[in-house]
Amino acid sequence: PPITHLPPSTAAFRVVTMKLRCAAFLLLLAAASCRAFQPPALSSSSSRAGDRAPFHLLSESSTSSEPAAAAAAAASNKAPQLEIDRRRNLAIISHPDSGKTTMTEKLLLYGGAIQQAGAVRQKAEQRATASDFMEMEKERGISISSTVMNFDYGDLRVNILDTPGHQDFSEDTYRALAAADNAVMLLDGAKGLEPQTRKLFEVCRMRRLPLFTFVNKLDRPAMSPYEIMDQIEEEFGLETHPVLWPIGDGDRFKGVLDRLAKVVHIYRKPAQRGAKAEVVEVPLEDEAKLKELIGEDELYDKLLEDAELLEELMNPLDIDRVMSADQSPMFFGSAMTNFGVQLFLDKFCEMGTKPIGRPAAQLEEKKKGKAAAADEDGSEEEEEELIPPEHDEFTGFIFKTQANLDPKHRDRLAYVRIVSGVYEKGMKVGHSRSKQGKKYNLAQAQALFGNDRSSVEVAYPGDVIGINNPGNFAIGDTLFTGTRRMAFPGIPSFSPEKFAYIRNPNPSTYKSFQKGLDQLLDEGAVQCLRQRNDEGGGPLILAAVGQLQFEVVQARLQNEYKVESMMEPLGYTLARWADGGWDAVDKADADGKLFGIMIVQDRWKRPVLLFRNDWKAASLGEEEKYLELKPWSKPPSFE
Repeated sequence: PPITHLPPSTAAFRVVTMKLRCAAFLLLLAAASCRAFQPPALSSSSSRAGDRAPFHLLSESSTSSEPAAAAAAAASNKAPQLEIDRRRNLAIISHPDSGKTTMTEKLLLYGGAIQQAGAVRQKAEQRATASDFMEMEKERGISISSTVMNFDYGDLRVNILDTPGHQDFSEDTYRALAAADNAVMLLDGAKGLEPQTRKLFEVCRMRRLPLFTFVNKLDRPAMSPYEIMDQIEEEFGLETHPVLWPIGDGDRFKGVLDRLAKVVHIYRKPAQRGAKAEVVEVPLEDEAKLKELIGEDELYDKLLEDAELLEELMNPLDIDRVMSADQSPMFFGSAMTNFGVQLFLDKFCEMGTKPIGRPAAQLEEKKKGKAAAADEDGSEEEEEELIPPEHDEFTGFIFKTQANLDPKHRDRLAYVRIVSGVYEKGMKVGHSRSKQGKKYNLAQAQALFGNDRSSVEVAYPGDVIGINNPGNFAIGDTLFTGTRRMAFPGIPSFSPEKFAYIRNPNPSTYKSFQKGLDQLLDEGAVQCLRQRNDEGGGPLILAAVGQLQFEVVQARLQNEYKVESMMEPLGYTLARWADGGWDAVDKADADGKLFGIMIVQDRWKRPVLLFRNDWKAASLGEEEKYLELKPWSKPPSFE
């Protein structure tokens, strides 16, 4: 009967019974679902094969997997692939006075980083350049120190390393090339290959950098393009592939042919000095218009002849060969008149390689006690591996240090090339020469643009950032996150060839003199030596690759620290570090082998021998091998 017609006690019993049946049905349904669900077995390291995880544990792990993955991603220092792919960096190398700094300025102009380009040979009011900011650079019209500039161009981030061309500052150039992924060799169209260009090319070849060639100063009378191509191939064994081909030179320089697009670019000088050039683009097939714009039958006929000849004779452009440094894309133009500069920038952004990885040694802790005694030298064990930009941890190396970018604050910066991972403000990093577990807080980093700086919150592989240098960071040091210590190949100091005592003629400025010297020496442009066992009271010896470096030190002491200095040259021509140590030096000295050789110590109190000629250094190194003479040095470990 209907439940409403039953006695109250019976009706209540019926309701309870129905509820119990429903509950039982739901429990059976849940049990069936559990049997249908087959959770994976735990790994053999944590349980026996075939064991199942308890259902409540599986439920927890499945519900928390997404937040855990998000937290792991947030904690990771891995760089986004998009940011890696959009980075390009470029070092510019050349012989002095080839137009390198002017070229840099025009790349910045077309990159939108500056509104009007300066040039070192212009009139005084137009002579301020972004890359040459030191007083001595402005006075002499030469680059003394490598500088870093960056800008966004389309979807890409471009970093430019402007390097000194003078041979006295070649050490700074070599360091900048260590941070580069691409290089452009700038040639004077009237001179072709020059001595410093040859030296710097060898460094690029040693590092296997993709090399682009830009023949500059076509607005002046120049060598034949074919002659320059032959020079490069004969001396360097490097095949060139003309991408931009010039139409005339000197006063008859009309423009360039883009051989890849088959388009001729006819230029007109800008109305305002330092502004962008006006350009008319004409397809190579449009003979009538092209002939009219060129305005000279001889140049027009020569253009068509060259275009046909190059198409028949030249091997095609092969980007794989460019990346392996076996082929060099070649461009012609004039940085002073802006002809061909933007085209070069566009082609470089298309062809240049994104940030590349670098080999690094995985450092393990030094063995102690009996384990150390079992090793022959007790040195750190190293395992080398390639660190790609996609590596999970942040890594970078210091390739330059600079004092007084802001003279008002007497600051010291270390330039860090990021190899992998992401820099984030306030991150803590390990240091290759510091003790295991020692961390440094990178509280602030700056994006560099000549001597201008702006704070950055985040930076990616390929970027160069400036970090505050507390005095512990030196050129060649590696910074990293993670538990594994690592070190990229160090950047050694060159063997100096000039030596001189430096003295302070005014005792009242002793503190400023000493502070200035200490900060300038930290930059690595010159090295300091002292007599053995001199704790700082004796005369200081400066050692440099070239004489001009001494003049820079004196000028910067005067301009930045307001102190005078006197230099007293020494008659030695090269230095060798005795890695055998002081015991080896004492033995050679006692045996009379060091007659006429000056024995000094470097800033880390390691023995250094000064020689008057190459022959004496070579013969001593050959006869007394226990001295372990080396022409370069690296900063020692803090351990």
